[in-house]
Amino acid sequence: MNKPYHLVSRDYHALDEEVYVADDIIFARRNFCVIAGPCTVEDRVVIEETAHFLAELGVKMLRGGTFKARTSPHSFQGLGAKGLKYLRNAADQCGMKTVTEILGEQLVEQVSEYADILQVGSRNSQNFRLLSLLAKQAKPVLLKRGFMNTIAEFLSAAEYLAADGKRNIILCERGIRTFEPMTRNTLDISAVPLVQSESCLPIIVDPSHAAGRTDIILPLTRAAIACGAQGAIIEVHPQPHKALCDGKQSLSFKQFTSLWKNIGQLTQALEIERV
Repeated sequence: MNKPYHLVSRDYHALDEEVYVADDIIFARRNFCVIAGPCTVEDRVVIEETAHFLAELGVKMLRGGTFKARTSPHSFQGLGAKGLKYLRNAADQCGMKTVTEILGEQLVEQVSEYADILQVGSRNSQNFRLLSLLAKQAKPVLLKRGFMNTIAEFLSAAEYLAADGKRNIILCERGIRTFEPMTRNTLDISAVPLVQSESCLPIIVDPSHAAGRTDIILPLTRAAIACGAQGAIIEVHPQPHKALCDGKQSLSFKQFTSLWKNIGQLTQALEIERV
């Protein structure tokens, strides 16, 4: 065993892992799965309005932060348990699956009761105790790359999940911190084919957190599709200028509609299934 991430490597499992969320939602090669929604669940009205809009377009997975990790303690921290209920109810109304972040070990059971996909954010990517606890949950885990992680460190974090027998792991390239100030982070698009050459796990991208601005989310998403990513998680808000969290990187409904059409056109041209 030469690699520290042996269990998630091609050496151990040569074939691609496919992560099933539902019969019609499978993270796999030749699929491009779209997760969308507001950065945070602000109130019942916003999350329900967003869910209905997305469902009408055909989006099947709804994201929304309920317990939020914010750089400043004075920033909005999410609605917590109430937000979980709002997110679940909004998704159920529209026949959608939910994605939300777990901030700490004490929240694993509570969040798992409401979420269909358990997200580990960038700040917790090397919280190994949390990863070990999540490995015992039956639901898929969406593991984001830490903003200072090398690809080897990213895959080693996934190894903590696999070490306890978990295989339904979705990796997410969300941008790394560089010296470039014109974007919030730098989307490491090369991470997608590199991870796919090293690992059997599916990988998606987060152009919203990488860019920190809306005007380049479309080309970043196109690049992700072209290089073989199996999906994207994108922030959408009915009124981005009023959003309590990350409004500058949240697409309006009009902008997301245009993006959704572009995704459809490109995936069709490449003979990829938009999910």
